[in-house]
Amino acid sequence: MPAQEIYAIGTRPPVGEVPPLMHAQVVRAERFGRPADAFQVEQVRVPSLKPNEVLVCVMAAGINYNNVWAALGQPLNVVDLHKREDPSEDFHIGGSDASGLVYGVGGEVNNVQVGDAVVVHAGYWDASDPHIKAGGDPALSTSMKVWGYETNWGSFAQFCKVQDHQCLPKPANLTWEQSAAYMLVGATAYRMLNGWPEHAVRPNDVVLIWGAAGGLGSLAIQITKHLGGIPVAVVSSDERGEYCRRLGARGYINRTQFTHWGLPPDFDDAAAYGAWFQGVRGFGRALWDALGERRNPRIVFEHTGQDTIPTSIFVCDNGGMVVTCAGTTGYAGVVDVRYLWMRQKRFQGSHLNNDAQAAAVNDLVAQGKIDPAVGAVYPFEAIGQSHQMMLDNTAPSGKMVHLVGAAREGLRE
Repeated sequence: MPAQEIYAIGTRPPVGEVPPLMHAQVVRAERFGRPADAFQVEQVRVPSLKPNEVLVCVMAAGINYNNVWAALGQPLNVVDLHKREDPSEDFHIGGSDASGLVYGVGGEVNNVQVGDAVVVHAGYWDASDPHIKAGGDPALSTSMKVWGYETNWGSFAQFCKVQDHQCLPKPANLTWEQSAAYMLVGATAYRMLNGWPEHAVRPNDVVLIWGAAGGLGSLAIQITKHLGGIPVAVVSSDERGEYCRRLGARGYINRTQFTHWGLPPDFDDAAAYGAWFQGVRGFGRALWDALGERRNPRIVFEHTGQDTIPTSIFVCDNGGMVVTCAGTTGYAGVVDVRYLWMRQKRFQGSHLNNDAQAAAVNDLVAQGKIDPAVGAVYPFEAIGQSHQMMLDNTAPSGKMVHLVGAAREGLRE
């Protein structure tokens, strides 16, 4: 029997001892709205395991934009999604980045054991899917889900439940908070930049990176540099631009100096379209200034969506690729197809990662070739506030991380 029914945040049971209850940051449908209000700390049961699952005692959890959407209840009602799987789960425990210790394993698990220190990637899928069994990319499987968003029992709790293949060795040189910072954004960026062979980053390729000072952009800059490319950052302030320079960006564009964002006007409206066209050409000139030469990006790294896709398509080089993994400003990706087909550009969607891509990023971090880019570390109780800052675009540069089982910053074991 466990010594205690529940443990305080910042403490943990002896390794392998699993209490019946845990503290979790919970979202419920009746609280959908502002993330600062939607997330509330509750006591819930510790989840049980299927044969291929692992129970991880969470030391630290990273913040990603997907749980802003979870808190808002749109574009997907994640509570309804979980209830379809299990009617008793009328709640959402999010969190798609975790570092921690293995406390329990299912009967079919053989890649980790109780006591192992792990990081978790967010790719979740059905290994019996015919596509996967035939050797297909699991990230292209129809069974693929984002753990801690489309699935329940994520990292915003003292214990999380994951599939065995999601667990990777925690780099010994990193603290718990550093280990919880990089996996989702790093593996997502790695797939975007290196997962589409015809448009993988090559030496001397110019790569334009939107939202470059955030968690995703911070890793995209470093991965681009590692692959031999030349990153150019798009940011909302000169302070954030200088942060990107320190990470390795050649230069930066301050997007607040432009006003042409959003859906472009109809080209039949000559005056309005002309004004938009002036804005997008001015952005292109600013890109050349930041780069220091008149070259367009072979790859544009997108996740901002509606406000920026028209500009991305325009400035992308002939035969280049605009690759996107999200739509944080909206989902209407309007494209002037003349620039797409006449200049033979590629508009590519990219979603999360497979096991090999996650392992590649973990190796780069463990070897010290990529910094996890922790921007700020906060207590468990402030998870709602961090998502609110992300929604309001007031978050610090880099990745926000919250301590859960770790008693303080700087701990490695």
